[in-house]
Amino acid sequence: MKRLSFIIILLSLMGTNQLLAQNKATDKKIEKILQQLTLKEKLDMCHAQSKFSSKGIARLGIPELWMSDGPHGIRPEISWDSWEHAGWTNDSCTAFPALTCLAATFNPEMSYKYGKAIGEEARYRKKDILLGPGVNIYRTPLNGRNFEYMGEDPYLASKMVVPYIHGVQENGVAACVKHYVLNNQEHWRDHINVEISDRALYEIYLPAFKTAVQEGKVWSIMGAYNQFRGQYCCHNELLVNKILKQDWNFDGVLVTDWGATHDTKEAALNGLDIEMGTGTDGLTSSLKNAYDNYYMANPLQKMVESGEIDESVIDDKVRRVLRLMFRTNMNSSRPFGSMNSQEHFNVAREIAQEGIVLLKNKNKFFPIDPNTTKSIAIIGENATKIMSLGGGSSELKTIHEISPLEGIKKQFKNAQILHAMGYASGPSVYGRVVSSELNADSLKNEAIKVAANADMVLFIGGLNKNHHQDCEGDDRKQFALPFGQNELLSEILKVNKNTGVILISGNAVEMPWISKVDAIMQTWYLGSEAGNAIADILSGTVNPSGKLPFSFPVKLEDNAAHSYDEMSYPGDGVKQIYKEDILVGYRWHDTKKIKPLYAFGYGLSYTNFKLLNAKADKSTYHENDILSLTCEIENTGDTKGSEVIQVYSNDIEASVLRPLKELKAFQKVTLQAGETKTVHLKIPVKDLAFFDDSIMDWNLEKGQFKLLIGNSSQNITKSITITVE
Repeated sequence: MKRLSFIIILLSLMGTNQLLAQNKATDKKIEKILQQLTLKEKLDMCHAQSKFSSKGIARLGIPELWMSDGPHGIRPEISWDSWEHAGWTNDSCTAFPALTCLAATFNPEMSYKYGKAIGEEARYRKKDILLGPGVNIYRTPLNGRNFEYMGEDPYLASKMVVPYIHGVQENGVAACVKHYVLNNQEHWRDHINVEISDRALYEIYLPAFKTAVQEGKVWSIMGAYNQFRGQYCCHNELLVNKILKQDWNFDGVLVTDWGATHDTKEAALNGLDIEMGTGTDGLTSSLKNAYDNYYMANPLQKMVESGEIDESVIDDKVRRVLRLMFRTNMNSSRPFGSMNSQEHFNVAREIAQEGIVLLKNKNKFFPIDPNTTKSIAIIGENATKIMSLGGGSSELKTIHEISPLEGIKKQFKNAQILHAMGYASGPSVYGRVVSSELNADSLKNEAIKVAANADMVLFIGGLNKNHHQDCEGDDRKQFALPFGQNELLSEILKVNKNTGVILISGNAVEMPWISKVDAIMQTWYLGSEAGNAIADILSGTVNPSGKLPFSFPVKLEDNAAHSYDEMSYPGDGVKQIYKEDILVGYRWHDTKKIKPLYAFGYGLSYTNFKLLNAKADKSTYHENDILSLTCEIENTGDTKGSEVIQVYSNDIEASVLRPLKELKAFQKVTLQAGETKTVHLKIPVKDLAFFDDSIMDWNLEKGQFKLLIGNSSQNITKSITITVE
C-alpha cells in the first residue's frame, strides 16, 4: 500500500512537472509572437471583428477567435454584423437542460457529462470559446435569466461549475464563466450600480467564480453589464485587477458581455482583454470599419501612441489571448468534437431525469401506471410549446425537442390521451411582448370540457421564454403564473379534482391552488429530450431525485430582496442596495424564521429513506484539519431511488450575525430497495470561517459549531456538535 501511494505521488509530481515545462515552452512561443506584432495587430486581437469573432493575424498564421452563446446548447450561426440568423442549414444542436435543472441534480458527475457533451458540440462547430456556464446567484425569483444559473447557494454553484468547466475544456474549447459579477437581475442590467457589503460579496457572490478559476482552471471569464461601486464590472479595478487577476491568479482572458465596455482608459488599465458587442458594430454607424472605433481599437491606439498608456499594458492582454489560443485553436492535439450524437441525447435525457423535482405527491398520485387504460387530459400550452426558442442569447435551433405531450403519448400508449391548450402566450420575440391572437375564453372553455371528461388531469403550465418571463433583457412583472393559468386551474379543479400540476419554468412561482391539487412536479427547461424525461418520471420508469437549488417563497415579500423597499429591488434606476446582505435564499428563510413554500434542497421520491448513525471522526478540530463525517442511508421503500445527503453548519458562538445554516457538503447516493450504504463526507475546517470585513480576510472563530445533517435545508434529522480550537 505504501509503495502504491508513493507511485501515485510520483506520477502526480511527474504530471505537474510536465505541465510546468509545457507552460514554459508556450510562454516562450508567446513572447516570440509578441515581438513580431505591430501595435495595430495587437489591438485587433483585443476587440471584435464581427458579432462573435475577433481577428487573427493572417500573415503569421494566427487564427481568428470564434465564440458562441450557449450555456445549454450551441447557438445557431449569427450574421457577421447583425443579430439575424445566418441561415445555415447545418447548425442545429442538441439542447441540453437549462442550468437550473443541472443544479437540481445535486450531482457533479452529471455536470461533467454535461460539460463534456456540450464541449464536443462546440468543438465540432469550430467554436473556441463557449459563453457559459452562468453562476450568478439566485437573488430574486423575478430575474428573467435565473434559468441560466445554478441556484441560490454559493457552495452548490461552486461544486457544480468545476466539472462542467473540466468537461468543456477537455475538448480544447474554453469555458467562459459568466457574468462577473452581481448581475442578479435583467431590469436595468446595463447600468444599475450595485452597492453591497464586502462580506456579502465574498461569501455569497464571488465563491463560484473563485472556484471556477482556482479549481476549475477556467480559461475565460465574461464580465457583467452592471456597475459595482460606481465602476462598470468589465473594467472594474477592484473586481478585475485586484480580485480576479491578482488575488486569484487568473491567467486567462476577461471578455466583455456584448456592449458592456464604457471607457477606453479604464478598459485598458483595469484588466479587460477582449471587447465584444460595442455599439459601433456596423448597425449604428456608417463608417467603413466600425470595429476600429471600439474603445480598445483606434481610441486606445491613440492613447498608446501619445504615451498616455504604455504598450506593455496591451502586451499583457495579447499574452492572455495567445495563451488561450494555444489552449484552443492553436492546440494541434485537441479532439475533433461531435454533434447530435445519440450519446449527447442520452446525456441530455439523464440530466433531465435527475433534475426533475417532485414537490407534492398526495395519495401517491405519481407514478401513473404506464399500462393504464384510463383517460388522461393534458391541459396547458407548455405541453406543446417549444422552449429552446426565445430566452435571448440562449436561444437554440435544436435538431429535435420532444414536447411533454409527445413524450407522454409515447409512454402511455394504452391510455386515452386528451389534449387542450387552455391558454396562449403568443410568440417568443426578444425585447417585446406579442400577445396571442387566439381567443382566451374559447381556449379556457375547451380545456374545462376536456378536463371534465377525463379520469385524471395533468396541467402542464408555468413560464416560458417570452419577454417578461424566463428571458434575457428584462425581469418578470409578477410572481403569479401568467396568462390566466391560476384562474384556468381553479376552473379545472371544479370539474376534476384528480389533478396534478407539472410546472415548466426556471423560477419559483406563486401557488394559491397548492392545497387543492394532488401532486406538483417542477420540471425546468429540459431541452431536446424534455418530453421523454418527463414521461420517464410520470410513469415511474425513473424515480425522481432532483432537489430544489433555490427556495420557493410563499409570497414574493417573503423573498429577502423583496422584503425591503425598491432600493433593494429593482433600485431607483441608478443605484441598488443589497439590503439583505448575506441572508440570501434559505439563509434568509431559516435565520428570519420565514417558512418557505418549498425549501432549498427539497425534493420527494417514490421511495423512502432513513438516515442512520451519523457521526464525526473527532469532537475537536483545528484550522487546518479536515472534518470527516460518516452516516448510513437506508432505502426503506420498495423501489430503487436516489437521495441527497446535505450537511449544513451553524456557528453557535459567532461574534457576528451568521446564517442559521450554511451548506458545506452534499452527496447523492443511489440505493436499491432495502439497501443500506455508508456515506463519507469531508469538510475542510477552514470552510467554517466567515469573511471578516474588519480585516478583509476570512476569520475562523474558535468555539462550538453544529453540523446539521438532512435531506433539505428545512428537514434536519441529525445534529452533531463539534469544537474548533
